Amino acid sequence: MPSRFERFMALRYLRSVQGRDEGRRFVRFITYVAVGGVALGVAALLLALSIVRGFSNEIEAKIVGFGAHVQVESYQDEPIDGADTLKTRLAAFPGVRFVASTIQEFALLRRSQTEIEGVAIWGSDEPPDYIGEHLIGGTFDMTTDSSGRPGVVIGSGLAQSLGTRVGDRVTSFSMRTVESGTTAAAGITAPRVKQFHVAGIYETSLSNFDELYAFTSMEAARDLLEYGPNQVTRFDLTVADVERAGDMASAIEDDLGFPLMARTIYEVYRGLFAWVNLQEGIIPIVISVIVIVAAFNIVGTLLMLILEKTREIGILESMGASRRSLRKLFLWLGVLVGGAGTLIGELFALVFAFLQKRYELIPLPEEAYYMKTAPIELNGLDFVVVGIIAMLLCTLAAYIPARVAARVEPIRAIHFR
Repeated sequence: MPSRFERFMALRYLRSVQGRDEGRRFVRFITYVAVGGVALGVAALLLALSIVRGFSNEIEAKIVGFGAHVQVESYQDEPIDGADTLKTRLAAFPGVRFVASTIQEFALLRRSQTEIEGVAIWGSDEPPDYIGEHLIGGTFDMTTDSSGRPGVVIGSGLAQSLGTRVGDRVTSFSMRTVESGTTAAAGITAPRVKQFHVAGIYETSLSNFDELYAFTSMEAARDLLEYGPNQVTRFDLTVADVERAGDMASAIEDDLGFPLMARTIYEVYRGLFAWVNLQEGIIPIVISVIVIVAAFNIVGTLLMLILEKTREIGILESMGASRRSLRKLFLWLGVLVGGAGTLIGELFALVFAFLQKRYELIPLPEEAYYMKTAPIELNGLDFVVVGIIAMLLCTLAAYIPARVAARVEPIRAIHFR
């Protein structure tokens, strides 16, 4: 018989599935459960992959936004001399798109006698674009105000701790020791003091960062921290190909030599990225179990359907249907159940992803996940791969019931009650 016969019968069984009078509703119900199980498993797996990928990219964007792709600094934790010449040399490396000079040291920031916090003063001629895009108040204008105080941009967490707002005056104290003069010789460290005005407040949801970094101009940072006119703490490099950042860091370090070192941002924040990678590896594996369980639910569904359709199977055999044809019929039925479930699951995942992006249905605690809502990043390849795997599992799950159906004896089947 032509193969379209098996497809036609399988489609008919799926659309009008019912058993004998006393059990037709139950058979229909378990068929819906089988389709729903596949749909739920596919949707859960796709959403898990999309959320994990979105989470990973969001964290990477935040971290890279603070520190570019490769950082060049000194092993000795000392300022780098000859910054202008070295910056030009780094910019000439193939694949380097941009080099930013950075001065960064720890200091104290005080608003009043009781409101004082430790911060990392970050001085740069061109502050990171990512921070500028996440301002929640003020501007990124580091110029001095009418009283001669340079501007500083602080994180929302730090602003809350200090109880400060845009326009307030704050005072910074640097305890960095410079080996020169009589105070150093006497073992006395006199703090340098500088006043700033709060030009802006940013928020990235990275609490460890929002409570730590205070951005200002290179000139103001150099003056507060007593850096020489051609000294910097490090260079932040943005590269064209992020996948080659590790190779570029090794090549740069080999070229520059001791005491300079080059590290990718993934090495600098190794612990945070290890946490992200752990989620990327485990969550999809755990969710995949749902798809596997749903696929094997098809075994029970098809076996029950065979039991209810035994007489029809016997009639088909008596009319000339071969065992191979019956086997193909129930394989097709498994494929149709899996296909319907996969299609419904993928549509549900698309709709839910759209709603999540627009209405932020899944909130997250910022202190634990560094963002307010679950990020979603859809990937067409995920839909293709998950769909193919789900269909294969459903087809394999239908193989055992198909073999059972092919072994039904026609005479006994026709007399089956």
